[in-house]
Amino acid sequence: MLEIKKEVIKYAKKLNTENLSPLRSGNISIRGTNNGVDGFFITPSGIKYEDLVAESIVFLELNETNNLKKISDKTINPSSEWRFHQDIYIKKIDAKAIVHAHSANATAVSAHGKNIPAFHYMVALAGGNNIKCAEYATFGTKELSENILKALEERKACLMSNHGQVAFGKSLDEAFELAQEIENICHQYINAIKLGNPKILSDNEMKKILEKTKNYKKN
Repeated sequence: MLEIKKEVIKYAKKLNTENLSPLRSGNISIRGTNNGVDGFFITPSGIKYEDLVAESIVFLELNETNNLKKISDKTINPSSEWRFHQDIYIKKIDAKAIVHAHSANATAVSAHGKNIPAFHYMVALAGGNNIKCAEYATFGTKELSENILKALEERKACLMSNHGQVAFGKSLDEAFELAQEIENICHQYINAIKLGNPKILSDNEMKKILEKTKNYKKN
């Protein structure tokens, strides 16, 4: 359990050092168990990442009724976005870790509330022929969680309207790398639309790309 908490802290700090999410924004979680109870470990609310220690990381129970039960007796509160982390773990069996970031370019694109089309084949890394943008809802609400789950249908990442992005993977390393990829794609998309309407790859071409990227990993 201690090693899992250390991993959460490591990647939470990387949100800052890799310029993926400034200050206290964004959050990190990883699926795990505590005393035989299934759940997830998540960053706390309101604590600077540089000040995190193992005791700062909160364990929340995961169960089919979506009830929240704080296993730890600590008074530290979990991230205000715990709800969509919980729901993603319930709905996505392959989600082992989640990264939520307010990265600059993803947030800028999300402010338009539109999906990112297949202007580049790397869009497929999110899992489909576009990167969907979840409809806006107040942070920390069930409505936002439901909107995110809808945008993540057949996807591993999505934008969150007027908010940022969320990505999941089979490990924190994989989820974090995907979040970095989404941020880079958003940067490229911003530059592309400055020149006008970019060429969009066909659905047929994207099907080929999706097949090729199933086991994609950077060298």
